[in-house]
Amino acid sequence: MALQRPKGTQDHLPDGSPKLRLDVSARAFKHVTDAAELVLERSGAAFMATPLFEEAELVKRGVGGSTDIVRKEMFMVYYFGDHGGYVLRPEGTAGMVRAYLENGLKQLPAPFKLWTHGPMFRAERQQRGRLRQFHQVDYEVLGSADPLVDAEAIWLMMQVVRELGLKGVQVKLGSIGDPEDRDTYNAYLRELFAGHLERLSDDSKERLARNPMRILDSKSQEDQDLISELNVRPMLDFLGTEAAAHFQAVRGYLDAWGVDYQVDPSIVRGLDYYRRTAWELHHAHIGAKSALGGGGRYDGLARELGGQDTPGIGWAFGIERVLIAMEEEGLTLPAAAGPAVYIAALDAEHVPLAASVALGLRSGLRADFGYKPQKPGNAFREGERRGAAYTALIGSEEAAAGTVALKHMVSGEQHSVPVSELAAFLREAASAAVSKN
Repeated sequence: MALQRPKGTQDHLPDGSPKLRLDVSARAFKHVTDAAELVLERSGAAFMATPLFEEAELVKRGVGGSTDIVRKEMFMVYYFGDHGGYVLRPEGTAGMVRAYLENGLKQLPAPFKLWTHGPMFRAERQQRGRLRQFHQVDYEVLGSADPLVDAEAIWLMMQVVRELGLKGVQVKLGSIGDPEDRDTYNAYLRELFAGHLERLSDDSKERLARNPMRILDSKSQEDQDLISELNVRPMLDFLGTEAAAHFQAVRGYLDAWGVDYQVDPSIVRGLDYYRRTAWELHHAHIGAKSALGGGGRYDGLARELGGQDTPGIGWAFGIERVLIAMEEEGLTLPAAAGPAVYIAALDAEHVPLAASVALGLRSGLRADFGYKPQKPGNAFREGERRGAAYTALIGSEEAAAGTVALKHMVSGEQHSVPVSELAAFLREAASAAVSKN
């Protein structure tokens, strides 16, 4: 039996592969990250890459020891004694904040904006758009608690998906208040659920003692039915004066900028270092689990990781899920750029010359060549198949004259061009084509 890729992973395939979908297309992944780079770096965000694995303790503090991610879904890389070992990163924020603190980035002007992209790992049950190795675009802002920073982060998330052409997206916006607001809310939840312990899932019984807000995030249908029956009041009802004012300020900016959002009282972040603004980005056509990603303010995270108090906010979306949404909307990728020229030798003697000409062009142009001699008709068909703008032929006459016989693959126009002038000819032709379009 032939070996297969690990369950819950995908190969990212080149164009022309059989049964190619956007969410397994290598070029589609680059299309998403290119859009993120364009939007985020225009905003002043700097790219930063962190390791694919981190200390287990960082992930426990950064994600929360009571979460399903830590309790059930982490991939251990190496374990030893009390140290706890290393795990493949299940998300990007903890590593980004750790790198910010460890490398002295707090000395740079604030707010400091960072972004990254890459694979994350969770031991989940595989389904399309929810994988064990999945990929995210991640944006973080550190050093400011201003609600304007929150609103800009949400706006930028929307701008990235708009840059990709997505239309059926909406922000679901909430607030989880300040620590004292959550203390009050958790006390309310403990009292409310205490009389219904027998109906709670085992996970939610544990959450009731540790962090009752996590019950509202439960994946158990029985828990969700109970929440509905009890008509649980939302966290928004428990916001203090300052948190409520912060939430209204964020909404004011989003309203002024025309961001499509819906206030959703069910949005929660159950960990102690989260503060105030929280949101999810949803798409209507990718099934019941419609979230593409989400974000929130985490002003307590830096201290939890052993650093000084540093306000922060960030978001991430799943690249696979965004690509599925694009496919659902019928969006396609821009046409792939083929080589500017495909160079073919008409006889074996001149194959090395065709290769040398192609290599000489590659300092500024896309050029490919045939590895075996070809008849003119076959060479033109091969150039067309590769998407080349021109096909160049080199036979005995061309080799003796130091020229190529060049044919434009759309118009059919033919030219005899000196090899020394070929690069300039191709650049001028490309520039004229851009101006014409």
